[in-house]
Amino acid sequence: MSFAWPVALWALLLVPAAVALYLLLQRRRKRHVVRFTNLDLLSNLVPRLPGWRRHLPPVLLLMALGALVVGFARPQATVLVPREEANVVMVMDVSGSMEATDVSPDRLVAAKEAAGVFLDRLPEDLRVGLVTFSDREQVLSLPTADHAAVRDAVDSLEAGGGTAMGDGLMRATEISQLGLDGGREDGPNGGGDGAGVPAAVVLLSDGASTNGQTEPAEAARRARELGVPVFTVALGTEGGTVEAPGGRSVPVPPDQETLGQIAQQTGGEFFASASEGDLVGVYEDLGSSLGFVEEEMEVTAAFAAAGAVLILAGGTLSALWFGRLP
Repeated sequence: MSFAWPVALWALLLVPAAVALYLLLQRRRKRHVVRFTNLDLLSNLVPRLPGWRRHLPPVLLLMALGALVVGFARPQATVLVPREEANVVMVMDVSGSMEATDVSPDRLVAAKEAAGVFLDRLPEDLRVGLVTFSDREQVLSLPTADHAAVRDAVDSLEAGGGTAMGDGLMRATEISQLGLDGGREDGPNGGGDGAGVPAAVVLLSDGASTNGQTEPAEAARRARELGVPVFTVALGTEGGTVEAPGGRSVPVPPDQETLGQIAQQTGGEFFASASEGDLVGVYEDLGSSLGFVEEEMEVTAAFAAAGAVLILAGGTLSALWFGRLP
């Protein structure tokens, strides 16, 4: 927490000063009691001492003083607020290797469920696009605030073919600029340096790139030029296999090295996911980090309200218990 007017915090010294004054008054009160030597008569006049109740209202007022002083210093806290405008493009691998069952029930089904969790975590107004790739890339949804339509597109995915990872990433990077300051409204190839553009790409793949006209490294360089971070997720285990024609088993380990390099080069983050639960957790975290931004917000009102409540509570208790204000 920071303060717009930190010098006002010096006034917090009033709190220990008030505590010292209160203790001094309590000692003086005890001296007056000792001077009253007829203790039997005193017990009849004051049959029951208030005990801890005597101190509670002053304590509440001291807490109120502290809260009001902190509020006067105009405290500011870092809070998460939904992005008002941004494009996030999901790039999903739908190659034949996504039929591997090392992730239950298979890689593609797990990816679909995780994508649904991701959509649930995003603010409603944030635009989401969907690009898939197998032998070639395909744009299933341009960035849109209609998350239900994107979810329907995700549910329709089927696995088959090769892995054109570079083409998919390049296309996703291009459409991430649609409707934003760094790109053009009329098409994805408007160019621009992308400075300050609120856009990001989430790439999920389970294998090495085997098809396409664009190498993953080239697509990553383009994303970096546009200022688009790419968050990559490697789905599957080293022991994952699929059945090839003829019944032979073909290993399909995830290409963690390439995906890690893409994330590092573009300023994103790499995640290794070996199970359905891990994948869902990754997408939950991504939804929170991409859909919200940290902002400094003044919370003076909260401290002022706390101080007012404490003053009211202290005054009310003192009036009820002792028939006077503290």
